[in-house]
Amino acid sequence: MRLLILNIKILLQTEDNTHPLKQRVSGSQMAVLPALERAWMIVEKGLIHSFGNMDQLPDEMNADRIIDATGRAVLPAWCDSHTHLVFAAPREQEFVDKIKGLSYEEIAARGGGILNSAKKLNETSETELFDLALERLEQVVTTGTGAIEIKSGYGLSTEGELKMLRVIKRLKEETIVPIKASFLAAHTYPLAFRENHEGYLDLIINEMLPVVASEGLADYMDVFCEKGFFSVDETSRLLEAGARYGLKAKIHANQLYRSGGVQVGVQHQAISVDHLESMGTEEIECLRGSNTIPTLLPGAAFFLAMQYQPARALIDAGLPVALASDYNPGSCPSGNMNFLLSLACTQLRMTPEEAINAQTINGAAAMEMQHELGTIAAGKRANLIITKPIPSIAYLPYSFGEQLVEQVVVNGMV
Repeated sequence: MRLLILNIKILLQTEDNTHPLKQRVSGSQMAVLPALERAWMIVEKGLIHSFGNMDQLPDEMNADRIIDATGRAVLPAWCDSHTHLVFAAPREQEFVDKIKGLSYEEIAARGGGILNSAKKLNETSETELFDLALERLEQVVTTGTGAIEIKSGYGLSTEGELKMLRVIKRLKEETIVPIKASFLAAHTYPLAFRENHEGYLDLIINEMLPVVASEGLADYMDVFCEKGFFSVDETSRLLEAGARYGLKAKIHANQLYRSGGVQVGVQHQAISVDHLESMGTEEIECLRGSNTIPTLLPGAAFFLAMQYQPARALIDAGLPVALASDYNPGSCPSGNMNFLLSLACTQLRMTPEEAINAQTINGAAAMEMQHELGTIAAGKRANLIITKPIPSIAYLPYSFGEQLVEQVVVNGMV
């Protein structure tokens, strides 16, 4: 199908193919958002074919469908690089417990949190899990998400973890949304292994990982490196084991404490270290000497009423910050990246340009998809957001209660 979009008020994240395409944007460059006013775009066979200014509109513009984008912005779809989209049930009772004063750690100690989700997931069939996950995926796509990473981690058993990863693999195969999968059996210690950490590590490394690899179920190895969960040494062992099966590192780090998660992630050349509520100069300096992308999840900090991530310090240190939703049933039951955009501006003090870069090109880079997503360039996938009429780009995070995504294009399909 050939799609023509005309009269675009502003086309964001444009790249000129005469120069090398961006891999990510870092530091002060995050405040720069290339744009073309009064633009047109042609999409063909699911890819961006060409674009330009309306004053230079080619004479022959045959198209199967034409969209008039007068007054509207067009930009790359959001790239959400950290989610737990596959789960069996919400956890609204824990939401009430938090209101009543219980901490995240106290809820977990009582068998809530991840263990609660694991119990429900292991009681749910693979078919039902797929149906629930597909519904959530379709929902986040309507709000502008055009690529997504999904983790396991609510199985905490060989059967449960494989069930989750097979659901993710089926989503990859049966939908047109680009998806990356992360193997996160090291999310917490299941009750049966609370006093036998070595036994659970052995289960992950010697029983789960061989099957995950043989069935091609994951792209990344993920670990929750945190006080009370997996130590730095345990994390390192797991990442080494994943690497032996070709799984790159992508870990949870420094959500609750300065746990050493950033350092061990960098040591293992992690694609990204995610959360980062608890950071200091040592962690920032460690990231500066690496290719690891700091990925911030302010939706979780918002929902848990925790301190927010130091986005300004990271950007001012010249780092390439990414933003992701952390969509999950316990600490962030939302995959709406538009709200995340507003949260980044109001609480992390990021400019609209920085936040958009963090949710497009840097989000794509945190999934190693920057070659095909994240900017407007000829030959990249046509995964796009078409907004409603807006006065300016700043209006996107400003009007946080308004649904401003009018249409979403995925692989050229509206």
